[in-house]
Amino acid sequence: MPLLRSGRSQSVFLVPFLLIVLAAAIGLTAGCGSSGAKKAPPPFSGNTQVTVVASSTANDQLSQFDLDIQSLTLTSQSGTTVPVLAGDWPIEFMHLNGAIEPVVALPIPQGIYTTATAVIGNSAFTCLSVDPPDSDSPGYLVQSTFAYGNTPNSQVTVNFPSPITITGDSMGLTLNLQVAQSASFPNTCYNPGNGIPQFSINPTFNLTATTFAAQPTNAGNGKVTEVEGEVSAVGTSGSTFTLSLATVANPRRTVSVSSDGSTTYQGISDFSGLQVGTFVDMDGAIQPDGSVLATRIASYDATALNEMIGPLTRFFSSTQTFYSFPTGQQGQTYSVQAQDSGVYSYSDSTSFGISGQMSNVASLPFAASFNASNMVTGQNVAIFSQQITDYSGGDSTPVTTMTLMPQVLNGTILGSSQSGSFTDYTIVLASYDLFPILATEPGQGAPLTNPAQVEVYVDSNTQMLNTQGLAPGNTLRFYGLVFNDNGTLRMDCAQVNDGVAFVPPQTNSGTQAQVGQPQTIRRAGPGGMMPMITTITKSHEVQP
Repeated sequence: MPLLRSGRSQSVFLVPFLLIVLAAAIGLTAGCGSSGAKKAPPPFSGNTQVTVVASSTANDQLSQFDLDIQSLTLTSQSGTTVPVLAGDWPIEFMHLNGAIEPVVALPIPQGIYTTATAVIGNSAFTCLSVDPPDSDSPGYLVQSTFAYGNTPNSQVTVNFPSPITITGDSMGLTLNLQVAQSASFPNTCYNPGNGIPQFSINPTFNLTATTFAAQPTNAGNGKVTEVEGEVSAVGTSGSTFTLSLATVANPRRTVSVSSDGSTTYQGISDFSGLQVGTFVDMDGAIQPDGSVLATRIASYDATALNEMIGPLTRFFSSTQTFYSFPTGQQGQTYSVQAQDSGVYSYSDSTSFGISGQMSNVASLPFAASFNASNMVTGQNVAIFSQQITDYSGGDSTPVTTMTLMPQVLNGTILGSSQSGSFTDYTIVLASYDLFPILATEPGQGAPLTNPAQVEVYVDSNTQMLNTQGLAPGNTLRFYGLVFNDNGTLRMDCAQVNDGVAFVPPQTNSGTQAQVGQPQTIRRAGPGGMMPMITTITKSHEVQP
């Protein structure tokens, strides 16, 4: 495997003083004729194996952003075009905020590429809100999905921060969705009583070159974390399998996975515990051929038939029921018919757990736990179940296992203090973040003292990928497990990235009229279950 580098490299040359003087003397006698010589660019020959990975940069305004990428084409400086993606590549981008996920690996002719174009079919984004007290339906949870059946090419942009040189044996391309620039919609997500609001979907990507390290430490050099999927095939070697990725739409994408003697297993003893249909939570390293070498493989419920991953949106401790919004779903039911929300119930037999991705949970300076008495709306969870119950009749699906999963919070630092081996950063969330929004719902269990404030714990294990300092007034993205500690939100932070400004969305970009595209609005009553939800699908026009 070729030696690959991570991040920015620095070359330090130590030259004896005598040699410096001698070189200066030679320069004086030789004149300046050769001082302007430039190193010739490396020759290009043949193809390079290129792995395309998806990522996103986002604040917390949206809960889901789905794009069906139908093509991605590179153009070289000589005008040659190279197709990279073709067909249907549905990708949910919000769960990739600051992370990466492999999409495809293919040989690409070596050369310097300067532009790219993408064609997007279906596109949709969803935001969650609660009707205010002065509305016609105060306290109702509103799930608004804005969608195009076909995205105009004129509204799709692929930015090149710099020309991309394709060379060597293998490398990567990161397709990063700039979420704030890609969606325009009302500041309140949905205006009750004011008709269908105007919106626009303008997918905007940054395409950059990436080098993958043999032992990557972060998404910037090939590390993948929290990859959710279902085992669809097991290799005969006893160390490889195919993982169908958890999505919110079909067709499902797959990735080839291998394991070795360093792979850690959680919930199962070893590779033999993996069977077709097993749901997997995985960390690993992208390989030159686009496959993933797993460093951690977790199975939280080996007998479950369905899994939904996403934030808790409603929780009633009195009836032991809750709602969840999916950023990923898979299994016997969801793989056939995806759902736009889930209605579940828990009991004394439900098993509560915490993701095994982070190894320092027991060392936190507070009692970190996740159970029926302290789960709270806004937390990211994996929900495992057997047969899904049709909630249109008012029934909920019994949950066998609930696992607390990491999530991203985009927050502004108020201050910091030392707490043992951790630095505790107090951050404030935007008003549109799920924790402060969902805390306004009436009848919720486990109320929060200050839902717009989170204590973020950073230690030596935290990956610091930020260029902006962790100082009061700065906005950053924090990735980790969020716990409810007696009404206070606390995060065990695994990664820090530069943040995205708290900028309200525009009501309409005015770039393109869209006629007859649907917006689906689901509204859940403040005290009841799914029968109180109405679904409104309307055709409407966005005026340019």
